[in-house]
Amino acid sequence: MNPLPNVPIAEAQSVKKVNPESLVTSILILILRARRRLRKLTPNMSIHLTEEFISQRLQEAIQLAGPSSDGYAEIELDDESRLKCAAVLVPLVWQDDEWHLLFTRRTDRVESHKGQVSFPGGACDDGENIPEETALREAEEEIGLNPDNVRVLGRLTNLITISHFRVTPVVGIIINWPTVFRVGEHEVARVFTMPLGWLANELNRWQFEIPGRKRSVIAYHPYDGELLWGATARMTVDFLKVLGY
Repeated sequence: MNPLPNVPIAEAQSVKKVNPESLVTSILILILRARRRLRKLTPNMSIHLTEEFISQRLQEAIQLAGPSSDGYAEIELDDESRLKCAAVLVPLVWQDDEWHLLFTRRTDRVESHKGQVSFPGGACDDGENIPEETALREAEEEIGLNPDNVRVLGRLTNLITISHFRVTPVVGIIINWPTVFRVGEHEVARVFTMPLGWLANELNRWQFEIPGRKRSVIAYHPYDGELLWGATARMTVDFLKVLGY
């Protein structure tokens, strides 16, 4: 039998899988950077509000929402819609003589919303009767925030997400600030804040209408390398509207 000839073998280059969520984020960043150049920037305001004022405005907004307390829905609902319970903590901190909101950036190892900016939170556990329980538990699990270090001021209206969750945002102040966080490394890549005054400046965000759908997407310009968009951006804008901004 004749020996087989020596044939060079070419190694095929491995194809890197593209994460669709990361791709959407990258495209948003490019669009926002391009549009930002077309806008005339104005100074951001410093927001100085008392805890009592914030709490009162939250209570008034919930009363106006009615018994369901449902606000914006990312999906169309009908009698057969089945929604899952969830809650997030919207943490306020007093830093540099003004209010900031605290956010997290999710890791690329979580099942959904990889690499996205979010508030600490998640699905309700069995036995949890109020959203405050869920929000505080999730914040402790994700970033090690002691529930005793949070003073709850109230709630925002529920947000119905595209993933069929009815999310209740719970607004609370981190009492002892700055504080040390114990981050759940599987879920959270970074903990950071954004000034409420910067978030309130309408020139720092855009609202995109989705063709063929009765919904829109809110996206902020990048801040400190972080892109706030989607459901978390809408909760942020909802909170600002409650405060009168």
